[in-house]
Amino acid sequence: MKPAFTFKQFAISQERCAMKVGTDGVLLGAWARVEHCRRILDMGTGTGLVALMAAQRSQADIVAIDLDADAVAQAAENVAASPWESRIQVVQADARQVESGKTFHFQLFDAILCNPPFFENSLKSPDVARTMARHTDTLSFDELARSAARLLSPEGELSVVIPYDRAHDMTVSAACCGLFATRQTVIVPVEGGKPKRILMAFSREGAAHTVETLCIHDAQRQYTPEYVRLVEAFYLKM
Repeated sequence: MKPAFTFKQFAISQERCAMKVGTDGVLLGAWARVEHCRRILDMGTGTGLVALMAAQRSQADIVAIDLDADAVAQAAENVAASPWESRIQVVQADARQVESGKTFHFQLFDAILCNPPFFENSLKSPDVARTMARHTDTLSFDELARSAARLLSPEGELSVVIPYDRAHDMTVSAACCGLFATRQTVIVPVEGGKPKRILMAFSREGAAHTVETLCIHDAQRQYTPEYVRLVEAFYLKM
């Protein structure tokens, strides 16, 4: 079967996954600091996209977890077809209950990456898997922050991509667990438009930082040079 989505160094089949390849995951996989990590956790891996991007950008050993059995099977297939099968372990697990050293053989992680479910009090899809992937019933920001605080190494960093209007909620949830902002990049789909997403990174130390802005398209609907620089190592036509 022809892969549904082909990148420069790997391909993603996604017919059994509730959430397909999208800009959010690509942004997170390209933006998170992973280059010098030894151990990485992709929390809610879906197709395995973010884990595979992290593998391309690092020499780390990676654990990719998801609650959904079909997503886990699909991610495992995508990993097996990639150049980094030996470094990525795909596990069906609930991030809220996972125990380092028991659910997987790593103790703590230098980086945790998560494209979390973020819809609250909205109409839910009759597709149970899609609802699980999109709604905070399965992993609230508070639960995400608590899980990250348990699983991060002392100098580790949690990186997420969430709606721009939920940034304060995520910041409060993280701070309550002793995690503080180190970087933030606001994502604007079209130059001059309103922000839609924000990339946020947190650590125990935190850091003085400025909030950057990244526009995906310019006013003529062409990709901006900044966006191309971020993702060109992955997309075929960049």
